[in-house]
Amino acid sequence: MVKDIMWHYSRMLCWRALAIVSLALGLLGIPLPGMPTVPFILLSAWSAGKGWPALEQRLLTHPQLGPPILAWRQNGVVPRRAKYLASGMMLISVVLLQFSAAPLILRLLLPCFILMVALWLWRRPEQAIQDNNDD
Repeated sequence: MVKDIMWHYSRMLCWRALAIVSLALGLLGIPLPGMPTVPFILLSAWSAGKGWPALEQRLLTHPQLGPPILAWRQNGVVPRRAKYLASGMMLISVVLLQFSAAPLILRLLLPCFILMVALWLWRRPEQAIQDNNDD
């Protein structure tokens, strides 16, 4: 019984820690160029939903942070501006990686992985699809 309670509180604490850390990183991304905001906010809302429903609700109802979270959850929407920003950051990362002292295997495989992520990203809808069925 005590073990179950400890396990429950340990899991809840881990979810809350992830929610706080990712929210902090997301908020840091607002003023810092090159630091992503939305992915960290999405991670924070997801992890808060697992262990801190009050924080999740607060994020969902926030005037600036709530709409991107809801758009992602409902339709998998990624705004075009975010796609351009993410693609630019990925390109800069790949270029810098090629000039680094990283092992050759990393310099070859990481760009392939980043390309797959970029392809996936650009296949996401940019706005919610309207259902215009007039029954």
